[in-house]
Amino acid sequence: MTVERQGEWCLMVDGAARGNPGEAGCGAIIYDESGEVVEELCHYLGHTTNNVAEYQALLIGLEGVLRLGVKRLQIRSDSELLVRQLNGIYRVKDERLKELYKRASGLLRQLDAYRINHVPREHNRVADRLANQAIDEAPRKTRRSSPIC
Repeated sequence: MTVERQGEWCLMVDGAARGNPGEAGCGAIIYDESGEVVEELCHYLGHTTNNVAEYQALLIGLEGVLRLGVKRLQIRSDSELLVRQLNGIYRVKDERLKELYKRASGLLRQLDAYRINHVPREHNRVADRLANQAIDEAPRKTRRSSPIC
């Protein structure tokens, strides 16, 4: 049974691709309403684009906050594309991103309230570190999608 969390929590997300497309990873960090780190998440994604990695970071973060019972959330990302697409400013044209956008929208609907804000890259260093850690620590021989953190 999941305990419903009160207050607004924060989710910071980032995706990284070395080359575009290239070896990619994603990272998310979940903060509670008092600003304490609750969970750090990262996954190696294999060979993909940085935009796919940004959406994957959002998805692992949203799954994490929903698992924790969070109902009010502020999401921060340094991806202008992701933020503007989810805020309805940009249309989603890429077929792969459309699928990820639909998944993210479905998870967002499970929250009572949320807001998605763009932050400068320098304010998103922890999530960036996690995304790059996923790439760096991925098993070199198998290079398959797997949780690292």
